[in-house]
Amino acid sequence: MINHVQFPGLGIELTVNRVAFTIGDFDIYWYGILFTTAILTGALVAIHLGKKLGINEDNFIDVMIVGTIFGIVGARAYYVMFSPFKYETIWDVLNLRQGGIGIYGGLIAGLLSGWFGCKWKKIKFLDAADCVFTGFLFGQTFGRWANFMNQEAFGTNTDNIFGMISESTARYLTKVAPSLARQGIMVDPNMPVHPTFLYESVWCAIGFIILYTHFKNRKFSGEMLCMSAAWYGFGRFFIEGLRTDSLATSGGLRTSQIIAVVTVTVAIAAIIYNYIRIIKSQGERIHG
Repeated sequence: MINHVQFPGLGIELTVNRVAFTIGDFDIYWYGILFTTAILTGALVAIHLGKKLGINEDNFIDVMIVGTIFGIVGARAYYVMFSPFKYETIWDVLNLRQGGIGIYGGLIAGLLSGWFGCKWKKIKFLDAADCVFTGFLFGQTFGRWANFMNQEAFGTNTDNIFGMISESTARYLTKVAPSLARQGIMVDPNMPVHPTFLYESVWCAIGFIILYTHFKNRKFSGEMLCMSAAWYGFGRFFIEGLRTDSLATSGGLRTSQIIAVVTVTVAIAAIIYNYIRIIKSQGERIHG
């Protein structure tokens, strides 16, 4: 439960307890607290932006509740589907207290269920998606720190200033070193590793600032959805390449990298298409 985490390059040493507090015999983990914080803060940003677009707050909250429920289910299903681990019982599959979710599964399931929710509540889907996905980047800034508290989602060895080491990183790398070696990835369990959770947290924070600043100047409904997909996917592709705990791989790429390539490509194509459409429309009005 307790890890002694060091950042040698920064001269920082921390004692990290996975358990935040205990109620009776029930442990409340930091992972759950930070995961919930990510959802709530992201939702608050979405509601704030939704007001600017005239979206009914009560209806929007109903849609986000539906999207969150299906998003959590999708995130867990994605992880279980591509995980190298074997789950013995249905309880093992459902036990989120032990971690194990795939953010892309959550985003896909949340997006699809959100579309149905918007139809149900008569909300413009792309406007709602612009608000939610801008909020997602804000929430993910906090959410990735859940991985820090669990000492998971880290990368290969590094000698950069942000290198991190703990009992958990050493123990995990010792366990997986043989399988990583077969992939041509050499690791030393006693050396610092890339804190990829930190990289993604910072990347999402920067993306949120860009999108939030640009929100009032968006050119079309769905622009922020596309921008967030492109921004997150671009960063995730490279960050995922550093990790040692990626899910299934294919053709030298990890699952999340493949999805990142697809989402970035589609998002950029959609932005270009809509900008061309807008420019043509403006030209026609001028010459009309």
